[in-house]
Amino acid sequence: MLNKIILIGRLTKDVELRHTQQGTAVANFTLAVNRKFNKDEADFIDIVVWRGLAENCANYLGKGRLVA
Repeated sequence: MLNKIILIGRLTKDVELRHTQQGTAVANFTLAVNRKFNKDEADFIDIVVWRGLAENCANYLGKGRLVA
């Protein structure tokens, strides 16, 4: 069985790009997602992306940017 979730929120800080010893790109960032029923609360989701997607996130995303 496969579960699928779509998150829409804003980045809390700039994307942090690193490379492994083998040269694989890894990016970390945190997404702040507002709760549907209460606008004053948010959930903070830690995201990790790899390879080409990591490099694209580091190049095009920044703090406060709305992403899905």
